[in-house]
Amino acid sequence: MEKPLAIRASKIFMVFGIGCLVLVVAFNNVVDYQSNFLFVQHVLTMDTVYPGNALKHRAITEPLLHHATYAFIIFSQFVTAILCLSGALRLLRHIKSDEAAFSKAKSLSIAGLSCGFGLWFFGFMVIGAEWFCMWQSPDWNGQQSAFRFVVSIVLVLIYVAQSDKIA
Repeated sequence: MEKPLAIRASKIFMVFGIGCLVLVVAFNNVVDYQSNFLFVQHVLTMDTVYPGNALKHRAITEPLLHHATYAFIIFSQFVTAILCLSGALRLLRHIKSDEAAFSKAKSLSIAGLSCGFGLWFFGFMVIGAEWFCMWQSPDWNGQQSAFRFVVSIVLVLIYVAQSDKIA
């Protein structure tokens, strides 16, 4: 396999891998709704943050908003998965195209990876960990898990966005 073709194939495989991972996560959240719903509920209610936390006024205790938030998370996961898997398929269709066509075909992959970054970085690390003080919870702290997703997604995003031209 030529080096440019191998690079393109590896980019396709990585986007496909992220898409599959996120699809499994979304599917699991639908099939086993209650398990991760409890996580969302505890983070939003801030019921396990440090006692006397001055930021506890941010807590959301309305169950309907807990379900709406979780539904949005699951929806975002499915959107991310669909965009990544569709993006990988589009890239595969253009694997032997010229550089400009292959580069243009990256748009769905980049959109999917960006959605995933938005969900796990902004949603879990900014909003969950910092706004709702998830980092203070010994039992309902998803920072490490979110960080694994963010790093994986960002590394693939950087790699996919790079030119495929061999110097």
